[in-house]
Parts: sequence; C-alpha cells; structure tokens
Amino acid sequence: MKLPFQYGKLAEGLSFVNRVKEKQMLKNNLSAGINTMLISPRRLGKSSLVKVAMTELVKEQSDIKTCFIDAFSIKSEDEFYQSFALAVIKAVNSKWEMWISTAKKYLAAFSPKISIGADPMTDFSIGLERRVIKENELELLNLPERIAQAKNIKIVVCIDEFQNLAKLKEFDSLEQKMRSVWQHQQNVTYCLYGSKRHMMMDIFSSPSKPFYRFGQTMFLSKIAENEWVNYLVSTFEATGKRISEAHALELVQMVDAHSWYVQQLAFFVWNIAEKEVNADILRQAIEQVVETNLPLYQNECDTLTASQLNLLKAISDNEQSLTSVETMNRYNMGTPQNVSKNKKMLQNRDIIEKTRDGLVFLDPVFKRWFTHVYAG
Repeated sequence: MKLPFQYGKLAEGLSFVNRVKEKQMLKNNLSAGINTMLISPRRLGKSSLVKVAMTELVKEQSDIKTCFIDAFSIKSEDEFYQSFALAVIKAVNSKWEMWISTAKKYLAAFSPKISIGADPMTDFSIGLERRVIKENELELLNLPERIAQAKNIKIVVCIDEFQNLAKLKEFDSLEQKMRSVWQHQQNVTYCLYGSKRHMMMDIFSSPSKPFYRFGQTMFLSKIAENEWVNYLVSTFEATGKRISEAHALELVQMVDAHSWYVQQLAFFVWNIAEKEVNADILRQAIEQVVETNLPLYQNECDTLTASQLNLLKAISDNEQSLTSVETMNRYNMGTPQNVSKNKKMLQNRDIIEKTRDGLVFLDPVFKRWFTHVYAG
C-alpha cells in the first residue's frame, strides 16, 4: 500500500495540497511572459508549487516548454553556464537522440563534449571548456531565446534556490550579464525562486542591483489551517482510518501549519493509529518527529555562541524589547550592538525571521524542542 503522506520529496498528485490561487497566478504570469520571483522559507512547498504549475501549463499550452535548474549545488560561474545549457537543451526535446542533435546544432561554435552513460535519460551531459565559456557567455545566456525563435515555441526557465548564485565570487559580473541578456528576450520567461528571503530581496528589491524590477515578486505564505484539516480528514478516510476535524486541527497547530512538518507528523500519526486518531497518538507522533530531527537541532545549537543562544531564549519567551537594559541583563545578551549583530546572524542562517509580530523561529518544531531544552 502506498503511504498517504510524503515529505522529503516534491509534493505531486494527491500529496499536493491546495495552492489553487498561487498556482493560477504563477501560470498566468509565466504564460504571459512576466518574469516571476517566488520567495518563501524552506520546506513550505515552493518547489512543488512551481513543478505542479509548470506541469499543468505545458499540458494546457503545447507551445510552452519548461526547464528546471537547481542552483543549490552550483559552485562556480562555469558550472552555472554548463547547467543552464544542459537544462535548456533537454527541455525542448523528450528523446536523448534529439538532445544530441540539438546540442550539436546550437552549440556547434562551442565544440561541446557530449557524454552519454548507460541510461541516456539520466546520464547525459554536455561539457564546455572554460576558455570557450568565457568567450561566449552572452551567447550561452541567450541560448533559450535562439532555440525558442527557431522552433516557434516559448520557454520558461525555472531556477530553484536562485539566491545561492549570489555566493559565487563572480556573481556581480554574472548578475549584470544575466539581466542584460534576459531583459531583451521575447520568447523566454524566468521563474526565479529561493528560500533565503533576505538574499532574494537584496537581489530583486535593491534599486542599485541589476535585477531590480525584473518582474513580479510573489511571497508564498503557509497553507490555511482549514485546507490542511480537509486534506488530513479525507486522506485518513481514503485509507480506512479516521481523524476527527478537531484532532486534525490540533495536528496542524502543533507544527504551526508548516507544510513539511504537517506531512511528517501526519505520516507518524497514520503509522501509529490502527483505526482512529486520539490525543495520545498525537503526543507520541510529535515526540517521534522531534526525535527524528534531533541531530539537526543539536548540531544547529552546537554552532551558536552563548550570546546567540541567549537571544534565542529571549525570542522563545516572546520578549519584545530585546535591547532594553532589563532584557539584556536577564538573558545575558551583552550590549545592544551584540544583540543587533546576533539578530542579523540568526536571520542569515534562517533560524529566525522578522515579521509584523516581531522575531519568530522559522522552524516550529525546532522552537518546540529549543524551548523545552534551553528556555523557561
């Protein structure tokens, strides 16, 4: 029997929950040629949203092709160009034989080294010499436009964890070249999404940066509690088990409607329950979730200084005036300068984020564990 709840992989099919409004907006934007920047914390489902939206868009409009690039592991500018070219070549054809002919046709001037493994569909690569890349960077960035014009199609280029490119030492130059080429393309649209809000905002919202006003920015919020409740109740029922709306709501609230954790907690609850979910099963399941993620939480705290941990304690206790003398003394946080520096560091590491309600933990289960172990 296929397990009804999934985490750690893209949510598709029945595992994809709601997002009707966001999905339609994304499809409308990209089909209309509006570059879109999608921003949300990690594991809230943006990659799944983009994949599902693009799968639907391709089915609805046969002249649109989509390609996906994951920038998370890209370590150099050369590697980016290689990944970019390969993704575009593969996107416009469904057979590996066509990948080869397309690469030879549109990359002939670059003398590509084409490699094919035992399984061409997964072991196919295009190698470009560093010297050739440096001499043809703008042409490589314009590759999707050249192919789209020749084939009379439109291409949507989706780059996940786009902010990771900002870590490259060549990014300032790469950023300018990307914008200078991409802004003139008529048949290619870009969906650039990432989980580091402060980095994404710096790239796309700073007037001094090349990508300023490159397109529309979308912020992905959490799925509404009632949508989760409906999903949980119906999914349990479809597998011959039962969870009441009240217990489903409690499950969602235990993890603050965080997509990854709702799926993970529901997975453990479903495994434990023989027929019907009760409060004791919920308690057992959340303990399993904490235990499963415990090494990550411990490692996170082991890398923090005492003053940073103390700042997290204050945030966990919902302290609002973090730089007041009383609060700084009570939590031994040092000077206002120390507090400011530590806040920035914790935000940069995606441990906390600033909201209208103040500073909050990004990871609700980490907060649950941290509060039990460190705070109070």
